[in-house]
Amino acid sequence: MHELSPDAAAAAGRRPRRTARDWAVDFTCFLLAVLLGLAAARALPQETVPRPVAVLDQLLGVCACAAVWLRRRRPLGFAVAMIPVGFLSNTAGGACLVALFTLAVHQPLRYVAWTGGAGLALVPLFYWLRPDPDLPYAGIVAFTGLLNVSAIGWGMFVRSKRQLVLSLRDRARRAETEARLRAEQAQRLTREAIAREMHDVLAHRLTLLSVHAGALEFRPDAPREEIARAAGVIRESAHEALQDLREIIGVLRAGEPDDAAGSRPQPTLSALDSLVAECREAGMEVTLDHRVTAQGAVPASLGRTAYRIAQEALTNARKHAPGADVAVRVGGAPGEGLTISVHNEAPAGEITPVPGSGQGLIGLAERATLAGGRLDHGPTAGNGFEVRGWLPWNGS
Repeated sequence: MHELSPDAAAAAGRRPRRTARDWAVDFTCFLLAVLLGLAAARALPQETVPRPVAVLDQLLGVCACAAVWLRRRRPLGFAVAMIPVGFLSNTAGGACLVALFTLAVHQPLRYVAWTGGAGLALVPLFYWLRPDPDLPYAGIVAFTGLLNVSAIGWGMFVRSKRQLVLSLRDRARRAETEARLRAEQAQRLTREAIAREMHDVLAHRLTLLSVHAGALEFRPDAPREEIARAAGVIRESAHEALQDLREIIGVLRAGEPDDAAGSRPQPTLSALDSLVAECREAGMEVTLDHRVTAQGAVPASLGRTAYRIAQEALTNARKHAPGADVAVRVGGAPGEGLTISVHNEAPAGEITPVPGSGQGLIGLAERATLAGGRLDHGPTAGNGFEVRGWLPWNGS
């Protein structure tokens, strides 16, 4: 017999519903109690036991068998009540075994030990007062004691198995919860990375738009060729910004950044030349000093981080020091790391502070830290400004 305890439902303050399996187990217990009671009733010596005593014995046995259907509600009370009933009625022996089994399934060991010990202690006294005509005293006492111990042992085995199943279920629920939390954390980190990419890409494009739109606003009498070139840069930058924004929004909607990012190549270290050329077309004076050994061996993630540092630094130089000369230096080798610095000279004239300044540098510092490197920035001699970064590049 194997059953599950209604502990969880009892803890919730409600009576558990009896399932089809519970009905089958309860009927089996009831049938076992009845069969053992009938066997005990037939074994009663009719010639030595008065009829009123025999009738009372059988009446108590019937009540004990009927009480088996209530064993799930009060396991401890049922087992305790069966001690005097079993001592007075020989036909209630089967119900007493069911009570011990139920107690061992549903209650802690201390209750089982006290109740089972009391029942076992009364066994010798019971057969001393009512000896069995067919078996010797020692044999019947040992046999009855073995039945009681077997019922208790089987109940404890069922209880331990049930607790194991419950612990495995709890562990599985915790594992599912932890997996869900890890997935949510990974999604959050991915969205943060997408937000950084959005800032790096769009800030560069929109700064180009601002520069050329400002030039058109303050120089409406500029030559036609210059106006056409500025308008072309504005159109191209707006198109690129819309395309980048469309891709980023698509990633946020789909939740699959790897697939969405794969639709368009991500910039790496080799894209620095085109970035500098784009800045020069916008009217910036930019020089590039490229001294990277084995440029083709630079990991894609490392090159992308270096590119973003240069892109954000050039964007900041265009916003805060328009017209100033900018120098970009990149160097490094496997095992030494990759260094990148962007230095701009002092701007010509007074520059109005831009609201929200500094957020891009904070994002770059975080990006460099996540890559295992570092990022420093600050003013230089002559009122210039420099951004310096170092990224680890392990040798092959």
